[in-house]
Amino acid sequence: MSVARAKTGFRSGADSQPSEHPARSDLHYPLHDRIITVTRCGRICFDGRKINLSAAFAGQNVGIKEIGEKIWLVSFMQYDLGFFDHECLRVECAPNPFEAKVLPMCPE
Repeated sequence: MSVARAKTGFRSGADSQPSEHPARSDLHYPLHDRIITVTRCGRICFDGRKINLSAAFAGQNVGIKEIGEKIWLVSFMQYDLGFFDHECLRVECAPNPFEAKVLPMCPE
C-alpha cells in the first residue's frame, strides 16, 4: 500500500472487493397477482413482453397487481413504483408518497 493511501485510508477500485447485494427473495406480496424477479438488465418479463423497470432492481422480486383492464401496478417492498399497460413497454412513475400535500389557501 502506498504512503498516500495509508494516510488517507483511500482504496482504489482495484484494491477493493466488489460488494454483492443478495436478492430479497424473502419479499412477499400477498395482495398482488404475481411476483416476478427483475432481470439483470432491469426488465420484468411479463406475458411474453419485456417491460423496462430499472437495473437498480436487478435480481429483486417485485409484486405485480392488475388494477384496471390491462393496467398493472408494480410494487417493491411497501412502495408502489409505477404502472404499465400492454401497449407501453416501460413502467410509468406512480405518485410520490413522500410529496408534500399542500392544500390551497382559502380567501377570507
